[in-house]
Amino acid sequence: MEKFFQFSKHDTNYKKEVIAGITTFMTMAYIIFVNPDILAGAGMDEGAVMTATIIAASLSTILMGLLTNYPFALASGMGLNAFFAFNVAPRVGWEGALAAVFISGVAFGLLAILGLIEKIDAAVPTTLKRAVAAGIGLFIAFIGLQNAELIVAYEGTLVTMGDVTAPGPLVAIFGLLLTAILMALKVRGAILLGIIGATIFSFFVGVADVPTSVGHIVGAPNSLEPIAFQLDFAAVLEVGIIVLFALVFVDLFDTMGTLLGTGARAGFLNEKGELPKVKNAMLADAVGTMGGALMGTSTVTTYVESTAGVSEGGRTGFTSIVVGVLFLLTLFLAPFAGLVTGYATAPALIIVGVLMMGAVKDIDFEDFTEAFPAFVTIALMPFTFSIAHGIAGGFIAYPLVKLFAGKGKEVHWFIYILAVVSVIHFIVD
Repeated sequence: MEKFFQFSKHDTNYKKEVIAGITTFMTMAYIIFVNPDILAGAGMDEGAVMTATIIAASLSTILMGLLTNYPFALASGMGLNAFFAFNVAPRVGWEGALAAVFISGVAFGLLAILGLIEKIDAAVPTTLKRAVAAGIGLFIAFIGLQNAELIVAYEGTLVTMGDVTAPGPLVAIFGLLLTAILMALKVRGAILLGIIGATIFSFFVGVADVPTSVGHIVGAPNSLEPIAFQLDFAAVLEVGIIVLFALVFVDLFDTMGTLLGTGARAGFLNEKGELPKVKNAMLADAVGTMGGALMGTSTVTTYVESTAGVSEGGRTGFTSIVVGVLFLLTLFLAPFAGLVTGYATAPALIIVGVLMMGAVKDIDFEDFTEAFPAFVTIALMPFTFSIAHGIAGGFIAYPLVKLFAGKGKEVHWFIYILAVVSVIHFIVD
């Protein structure tokens, strides 16, 4: 094992790798409870989604470790799951959404094999990449605030503040404050601990039933039967090219950013700033997405939380193996997951939104030709409740303002093509 993962070359050992694996797992395990809650909004069986989420995360993370020998972990991506549940599924059903995810995984894999991912990454302006991340952050936070009933519908202004004294919102507020405090104290696994803390608090205010036996906490995994292999490829024809593109686009830049950022933190980048074996890492991501879709979960992507394990000394794929095994063990927490309400997971969505909003600091708001497209992208996502609309709006605004400002040559020809596609998206949507 030490020889296969080259412990000596990377100056590591079993202890370091195991600790790193546990650390990474703790920081991303919240997805076990959050993903089923989000996808249930699309009409999917929540228990089955939990099983699919866990298995997809486990197998794709182990595959990443074996293919690349990097300490990276994967799971159903935040933002992409919300896009799945609230933008794609309402149009074509969750079966059609799963088919769209599978196709996006195939496209992602082909782009990796053909070596086109790096070229696309270079063509898209950094401003739009950062704006997409920030916009998705607001979109996710908006969903979290709604799930917490801290924001409710109101005829006069569309939305207003909910009743913060009601039991459900109180659980969400408690979880949000607890998570924020833990994050401020830099506690590993703060989001997961926040979910657990909010769930325990919910027992005291009558939002959830108090477990009275071990069987209410651990038990047999939920069956995949209700959602596995239910893909409806015929429905994908109704999705639209911009929706499929959005699935690939968000996954592509989320993954590239995570791989390069985590790779730099671990010292894996070469003298050109490139990550060796990046193609293998992308393939692991693509296979994870396709496999996840077949099992019944949204797009699988590489998690930025992998940096937590790297910070603890994780340097090889053995860290990923540890994460994968830990995910498998959580299959037996199915009964406990049933006690976790949407009020308890809502704070996780809001906190993830806070983290993703950090991308705005890299946007040059002093240059209006950069600021306007970024603002359009960020604003449209939560205000239209559509990630696809935000991406399309940004790709229209960016080349347009650059062109009239006499900076048209700064825009890659690929962006002009995407602008035309985006216009068509709004016309036919």
